[in-house]
Amino acid sequence: MVKTIAAQKINLDDLIEKFGLERIDDLQFFPEWQDDLPELTDSERQALDEVKGDYLHLSRYTILEPIVKLVVLSPLLKLAGFYRSPFYLAAEKEVEIVSEDEELIIKGRLDLLVFMPELWILVIEAKGAKYSLDAGIPQALRYMLGHPNPDHPALGLVTNGMDFIFLKLIKQDRPRYAESYPFSLRRGDDIYTVMRILKRFIQLLS
Repeated sequence: MVKTIAAQKINLDDLIEKFGLERIDDLQFFPEWQDDLPELTDSERQALDEVKGDYLHLSRYTILEPIVKLVVLSPLLKLAGFYRSPFYLAAEKEVEIVSEDEELIIKGRLDLLVFMPELWILVIEAKGAKYSLDAGIPQALRYMLGHPNPDHPALGLVTNGMDFIFLKLIKQDRPRYAESYPFSLRRGDDIYTVMRILKRFIQLLS
């Protein structure tokens, strides 16, 4: 009997057991967040300083998911260039994923999808500031498993506004994924590195 479950109720162990997902810790598996990162201009750094300052100011009170998208994600994606051709954005996109044995169907909505026609590029899972990224990583991976083109890697970003982790998932042969190091607005120039990684994704995918 086929069982259908809401995406937010599936954990990482379920993905490993039902979809054969394997974590790869070899840094060479995910060089996109490490190598050949473009430099930022002074104006880009200034804009990022403003994003950081705005968020830190607002974080005096509990920041919910819509505020994370408005204050942090929106300016980051615009500054990186994801609002321009050849990219498009879709919010609250419905995704359905079927397990290897076809006994489990996961249904849910991802927060934000940056894509080119017929190709998923960047799955973004946003959480409120009170949530750890550990809660968002399995959910992003669930949606990345639904990537419609197995010949291309799926990239992901999980953020609660303060912290960021990038993901890469490859479905060829068997589904494998890797995580970047975590970045934080509270740590030095991490927001600059987050932007450099996003701009590197633009270079690779345009």
